[in-house]
Amino acid sequence: MKYLTAEEILLIHHQLIERYGGSHGTRDLSRIKSVAIAPSQFVFGEEQYKTIFKKAAVYARNIITDHPFHDGNKRTGITTAAMFLAKNGYNLKTGVGEIENFAVKIATKKLSVDDIANWLKQHTSTIN
Repeated sequence: MKYLTAEEILLIHHQLIERYGGSHGTRDLSRIKSVAIAPSQFVFGEEQYKTIFKKAAVYARNIITDHPFHDGNKRTGITTAAMFLAKNGYNLKTGVGEIENFAVKIATKKLSVDDIANWLKQHTSTIN
C-alpha cells in the first residue's frame, strides 16, 4: 500500500490553489501530518481502516471536515483521496460536477467513512 505523505498533501493543495485560485496557507500543519498517517493506523494490533476505499475516505473526510488549510479544503480532500487511489491502481471516474457535489455533501452532511468509501468504490475502476 502506497500512502501519501504530509509533504505530498501540501503539494496537492498548493497545485490546486495555483490552478483554480484561492488562498494559500495552512491553518494547522500538525493536523495535516495527522491526516497523512490516519489511513495507515492500527488499533489493538489491527488495521483501523481495512480497505483501500476506507483509507481514501479518511483522507477526504479528515481534510474536508477538519479544515487544515485556509482555503480549498474540499478540493484538496477529494483530490488527495483520488491521488491515493491512483497510486494504488484505481482511477476515480465521475460525471461533470459530480465530484464537487460529493465534496460539498461530505462537508454539509458529515458523511461517515463508510459512506464516503462506498461512493468512492462505486466511482472507481482499476488502472490497466
